[in-house]
Amino acid sequence: MGAGHAHKLYRHGHSPVHRLPPHCKLAAVFVFVLVVVSTPREAVWAFGLYAALLAAVAAAARIPVGFLLKRLVIEVPFVAFALLMPFVVPGEQTTLLGVSVSVPGLWGAWNVLAKATLGVAASVLLASTTELRAVLLGLQRLKLPPLLVQIASFMIRYGDVITDEMRRMSIARRSRGFEARGVRQWGVLATSMGALFIRSYERGERVHLAMVSRGYAGTMPVIDEATADRTQWAYAATLPVLALAICLLGWTL
Repeated sequence: MGAGHAHKLYRHGHSPVHRLPPHCKLAAVFVFVLVVVSTPREAVWAFGLYAALLAAVAAAARIPVGFLLKRLVIEVPFVAFALLMPFVVPGEQTTLLGVSVSVPGLWGAWNVLAKATLGVAASVLLASTTELRAVLLGLQRLKLPPLLVQIASFMIRYGDVITDEMRRMSIARRSRGFEARGVRQWGVLATSMGALFIRSYERGERVHLAMVSRGYAGTMPVIDEATADRTQWAYAATLPVLALAICLLGWTL
């Protein structure tokens, strides 16, 4: 995958966070999210400290606050679900802003919002400082099953190809005077989706045959080996270790 396949979440930079090996960052974010999920919801102060840790990482990576907040919009479905919980979860009732709500529902909403937001923010920071190709190398380095890494690689590589094919088909329909205005046009759209599936399948067959003819035997060659020394691992471990300390305090205090 060439450098031209940089994803939209990635923000080019030369910060210490950008320079960390991808598998170090993947492991750090994974452990951090596990620690956040394991934190008792009653330890409200702990989630504030987690947010401060992520803010420190964003500052070290030179990621603007606006850039990060815009990418957090992806968690809107979680927000909508959490806002309904105080009204649908049974239990003790209390009054909030003149409205009767469930106490267990309020705690549940807080639990979902806090942990989901922190998890999404950590993932956005990872994506903002790591190119897709580096992420795949990191997954490979962490011994993720090779077949899953290959599937992810092809999905990323040919996502733009399929999207461009859809765009060309849409232009062809419009050039023939087609406009999707109601249910009557669903048949044409369904036919287009079927044609797109067939074209994608045939493209995959051609790519596979081309790979086999060049010696592909189920594994992809490793072009760039991602390595990390103790200093880099220690630097990456700062976030999850501090988060673990906060989590332990949350359970004991």
